[in-house]
Amino acid sequence: MGYIMDLRAYVGHRPLIQTGSSVILEDEQGRILLQLRTDNNQWSFSAAGSMEPGESAEDTARRELLEETGLAAHTLELYGVYSGPEEHHIYPNGDEVYNVEFAYACRDWSGALKCQAGEVEDLRFFALDQLPDTLSNQTRRRLAEWRRYREALEKS
Repeated sequence: MGYIMDLRAYVGHRPLIQTGSSVILEDEQGRILLQLRTDNNQWSFSAAGSMEPGESAEDTARRELLEETGLAAHTLELYGVYSGPEEHHIYPNGDEVYNVEFAYACRDWSGALKCQAGEVEDLRFFALDQLPDTLSNQTRRRLAEWRRYREALEKS
């Protein structure tokens, strides 16, 4: 079932501090992989999820990427850690969280795309100038920060 779902059995929809990881995955053309989520019908990063007990942030990112996309990350680059009031989220089912998120970029990966049943409706690569209109607000914020990170790397 998972650690967070086990906690939910005790606390219901009350706010939890949820630690997790996300991955922005790039292909060789610089496009990013996004997933269309089944719970809110919005596009978001190809992988994001909660840490399980004993897992490192990087292990969480790798597991979530594999579960949600069928792809294996070979190299992950940490580009940000996010927390605070802007990380507050209420899920469509009423569960409330304050996220602490480790955000990774991945350009070194392998595998064949496969949507996780029940969570992912579609997976597609998008050019940065052709992003879908139904992009989640959190993904929009992260993309802006990731672009600054990428620009800084290119300058150095």
